Amino acid sequence: MNLRTELLPHQVPVVEKILPSRIGALFMQMGLGKSRTAIELAFRRWSKIDHVVWFCPVSLKETVRQEILKHTDCTNIYVFNDKTNAKRLPLASWYIIGIESMSSSTRMVLAANKLITTETMVILDESSYIKGHYTKRTLRITKMSERARYRLILTGTPLSQGVVDLFAQMRFLSPKILGYDSFYSFAANHLEYSEKFPGMIVRAHNTEYLAAKIAPYVYQVTKEECLNLPSKLYTTRYFYMTDEQAERYQQAKEEILAELLEQEEFDTTVIFRLFSVLQQIASGFWHRRVKRKGFQMLEFEHERIDMLLSTIREIPETEKIIIWAKFRYDIDHIEKALRKEFGENSVALFHGGLSEKERNKQVSLFRSPARFFLATQSAGGHGLTLNEAHYVIFYNNGFKYSEREQAEDRCHRIGQTHKVTYIDIQCLCSIDERIAKALSNKGDMVQEFRAEVEKIKDKKDALRELIQKL
Repeated sequence: MNLRTELLPHQVPVVEKILPSRIGALFMQMGLGKSRTAIELAFRRWSKIDHVVWFCPVSLKETVRQEILKHTDCTNIYVFNDKTNAKRLPLASWYIIGIESMSSSTRMVLAANKLITTETMVILDESSYIKGHYTKRTLRITKMSERARYRLILTGTPLSQGVVDLFAQMRFLSPKILGYDSFYSFAANHLEYSEKFPGMIVRAHNTEYLAAKIAPYVYQVTKEECLNLPSKLYTTRYFYMTDEQAERYQQAKEEILAELLEQEEFDTTVIFRLFSVLQQIASGFWHRRVKRKGFQMLEFEHERIDMLLSTIREIPETEKIIIWAKFRYDIDHIEKALRKEFGENSVALFHGGLSEKERNKQVSLFRSPARFFLATQSAGGHGLTLNEAHYVIFYNNGFKYSEREQAEDRCHRIGQTHKVTYIDIQCLCSIDERIAKALSNKGDMVQEFRAEVEKIKDKKDALRELIQKL
């Protein structure tokens, strides 16, 4: 296995500190390259290990796979799925396993347990997922990983609820770090509980002792400490379409292709509609045009919302977040999901359906008390200053680089004193990939595709092949 990329300057001291030890914790904020650093540690230990077992939230399995492909030339990667069986595990260099499945699937637990030997390196990504010391997944992952020679945890938010979160994460690495055999011993020395409300922690004690105990094994870095990093940090979260989405996606391409081929004169506006429809389906709906009946609204199960919520959970709760979405349908469904999980007052809205007065009110709401600014790029991509946010999520993208640039600059303006992290949610094997490529080249996707079509519009087979690639 060889590496394709170099470490960034702030990642070098992380590797230098963690490498001499068999265990370690990377407490690095999103956008600083936890995955790249973990891959480096695995690469440098490759002669001493048989393979890597990488536990991560289910929603991040594909993202982890893409990170390995991006930074190494290794393609021998196996991602646990609903057909994984301990009796028929393929040989691989990297195994990627969903943390949640360790509490819900005995079949996957047995398969994971079979993989981990004394020669294995185990990586626990988003280790806050095992902060509950008594949960099945925590106990199972911790127990089976005890055999592994190397163990590493990654997280950007190690203490979302205070020092109580430390116990399970450090126990995964080694019970010797904190020196307690049980959570109850740990609690007796460090946690004070409410007499009025059982189970409520009111105070933590001896935190300096805990900090000193974990210090040799932990490397913590924030964006503000990385002064040599660029002002904008980028990362992507990936997912696949469901079977139903994939079927409708293909159906839409065939229907619109047939319409193109029927035209006597080529109408390039159909391209724009094709792109919009494919984006809709990748986002869980299709406002389908039906001859003589107007439009029909179709909705599908999809993973984009789940990926959004999973991404938000990785960001510190104190951070405000801007979420850009293309369609009003997206806005409505995202709003509902955010209010359900984070509270009724957590969201400020900004879209074309609001009056100027109401938009100004929503901007004030975002500055206090709302955490999320949820907007369409068409309405909110110009003129606003939103420096309160240091994280920006693109739920989906428009077709023009100029629109993307404007949206990014809402919180990257004079007065911004923090690094800004931009997170794209991308559906693999879909138009999302083509849009991402166009934006990375600072181009207009519609114009680029239109030029391609113009070259072959009289060649039906070539036109069909081009559209099928979307």
